Amino acid sequence: MNKDVESIDELSQQDTARLVMDMFHRIVIHYALWFTEVRHQMGMERALDILKTASDRSIGIQLSRLAKFIGFEMKDGVPEPLLNMSKASLQQLLDQIAVNWLANDGVWFQAVEFSSGMDDAKRCNDTCWAHFSPFEARSITNFLNLAPQPGLDGLKKALNFRVYARINKQRIIEEDSDSIVFQMNECRVQNARKRKGLDDYPCKSGGMVEYTYFARSIDKRISTECIACPPDAHPDDWYCAWRFKIRGG
Repeated sequence: MNKDVESIDELSQQDTARLVMDMFHRIVIHYALWFTEVRHQMGMERALDILKTASDRSIGIQLSRLAKFIGFEMKDGVPEPLLNMSKASLQQLLDQIAVNWLANDGVWFQAVEFSSGMDDAKRCNDTCWAHFSPFEARSITNFLNLAPQPGLDGLKKALNFRVYARINKQRIIEEDSDSIVFQMNECRVQNARKRKGLDDYPCKSGGMVEYTYFARSIDKRISTECIACPPDAHPDDWYCAWRFKIRGG
């Protein structure tokens, strides 16, 4: 960009387009910072309640304004171009979004790792899961309109609506009325490492946070037990496995 430019109106067409993308990024970060501060001030449960109120309004306002400017219609809160896509195309779009989510996670991990080392990256990663898992659980609960304390049936359904469910292969095994086992049969990250001849990524510490917080956020009565997760040894047909039990059925 020309360093002599002193105002937005002096930008070239290309740089103005770049600024549009930058401002979208600022919205995302500002949105996340608001949630982070409300969580800090009021706690996670209250923050998640406020998030739903704020996001319902914010998304509606922003999409309606963009719809008028760009020239597409909104129907029941959904952009019409999405509604006009085939189900197969929408599923492919979901896959691309899921892969982008995973890539974003990897980019952040490596940014910390390359600047501060593996220990700092793993610590940041595990703490991030402590915040993301309850958020994702609440987001899924709202999307599916799950009942309060939906039990293991609710957890089974919720596990199938995680972002990971679009990019990994997983399996749920019924043990008894009070216990299920969740297996991650194919993991995109671990599969990539295997193709490169690398050892499994040791994700157990993150997994303990991720699955414990997710299950507990679906139903506080559910406890989580790690059967095995790298660096633990595991059979060829799964990378990690988790047992979920519920108190009181």
